[in-house]
Amino acid sequence: MPPLDHDRVLALSYVPAGRRRALEALWQLDLALGAVLAGGRELMISRIKLAWWREALEKLDREPPPAEPVLERVAADILPVVSGAEMAEMEEGWSALLSPDPLTGEELETYAARRGGLLFRLSARLLGEENDAVGRAGEAWALADLARHSVSPADIDAAIEAARKRQLSRLPSRLRPLGMLGALALRDVDPARPRWEPHGSPGRMLRMLRHRLTGY
Repeated sequence: MPPLDHDRVLALSYVPAGRRRALEALWQLDLALGAVLAGGRELMISRIKLAWWREALEKLDREPPPAEPVLERVAADILPVVSGAEMAEMEEGWSALLSPDPLTGEELETYAARRGGLLFRLSARLLGEENDAVGRAGEAWALADLARHSVSPADIDAAIEAARKRQLSRLPSRLRPLGMLGALALRDVDPARPRWEPHGSPGRMLRMLRHRLTGY
């Protein structure tokens, strides 16, 4: 399984031990879906592979997982708190990026909501607290992540502009690990700051700690 970036590893360190494996498994699933696009495959092949993941996740609600490490871990550590069908909806967010042209506003919003927003809301449930506001932090995080990794100048600019429009709310203490990532996203797209800092750099660690202590 691909390793989590240092920002997410640090955020996980603030999650109670009893909930850490489940959250890590969900984030590993997000990485697995993203790896389909990162492989540089033809768009049709990527669509087919994402469709396979969606179907496999939906089947987890009624069948044992196939011999795939991420799905096996998802089945063991996340079900039934979050259903396979709910996790399968993240595929829609990644599929929105499968366009040979610059992303439209609608595609960008679908990506933000169905990847980042949904990922953070499901993460909040695994942390023991349903919270809709956390979705905005997830959207900002996903948009900043897209801008960091995209090779399209138009998509980078559009993702940064969309992320700057996300106004984040102060989250309950148990959701601060997610808020940390949202705070980093707004740091990344701040026009007063240079981009892109390496994941896990000292400045980012200090920003995460400040959020953990204050909620801002």
